[in-house]
Amino acid sequence: MHFYGTIWRPPYEADSLLLQATAGCTHHTCKFCTLYEDLPFRFRMPPLEEMEADLREAQLRITDPMAMLSSRLQGLPRPQGPRRVFLVGANPFVLLPERLEEIAGLIRQYLPTVESIGCFARVTDAALKSGGELRRLRDLGYDGLTVGVETGDEAALAFMNKGYRARDIVQQAARLDEAGISYSFFYLAGISGAGRGTEGARQSAEVFNQTHPIRIGASMLTVFPNSELHREIEAGHWKEESELEKLEELKTLLARLDIPTRFETDGASNLIHIRGELPRDREALTKRLDRLITGTDEETLRAYRVNLKHL
Repeated sequence: MHFYGTIWRPPYEADSLLLQATAGCTHHTCKFCTLYEDLPFRFRMPPLEEMEADLREAQLRITDPMAMLSSRLQGLPRPQGPRRVFLVGANPFVLLPERLEEIAGLIRQYLPTVESIGCFARVTDAALKSGGELRRLRDLGYDGLTVGVETGDEAALAFMNKGYRARDIVQQAARLDEAGISYSFFYLAGISGAGRGTEGARQSAEVFNQTHPIRIGASMLTVFPNSELHREIEAGHWKEESELEKLEELKTLLARLDIPTRFETDGASNLIHIRGELPRDREALTKRLDRLITGTDEETLRAYRVNLKHL
């Protein structure tokens, strides 16, 4: 398989076939992000020939007689084709509709068992497509996008150079809803900065309550030394939230979310993992956070953060 640099996928895409459609990020100016620093280029769109070769390789795993024999000898089920493909890269949904259609056609040609295609997307990616184009992509199987909205805090979005405003989250989510494309949000606890976690969570809940994500996956901001945000901290322009403040921030977000959605903290940046359905599990999740806040000290939580080498 052809992959460039470190490959990232959401925890809930663990069972999906990973297929590289892009490498790097079209935006690449978020102050906190270092995910694609190991690449010698900002953004690359691999040729379709590479993707086709990867799909042939995946197809071979299903049809290879030796693989089938090995499974039989081990008493395992016969290898089955994947049900879902996740296109890797920071935001493959930025690609032109025609390119995404070509990719879907190749997937259907080599892996007819695939029922849906997911990928990361920036808020601005859907804005590049008409309503008709979005509906066409949904018909081709594109569904379950993961959108790194990070926050609904206007000040934080501007300071971190996210490249969109809170109102854009609402507008583009509505367009995905209209096209029938489901989506999950990534929320980044700590992005509002010291003393503003609760306000950031309040603004985020206000924004998210106008949308319909099937899932909100919360991660904890980790500031790495090679990030622009680290340089802002050294210059005295920004101060990081404490770990306990980040947990209080999550409590505020949980308390103010009024939409039915799944809430998870499953990423590597989270020392503490909680998950449940809202609104059903709101009380249980909040009590879990309360126990953590009262039973854990800042030093213990901070030790995990500073020793986290990568996400």
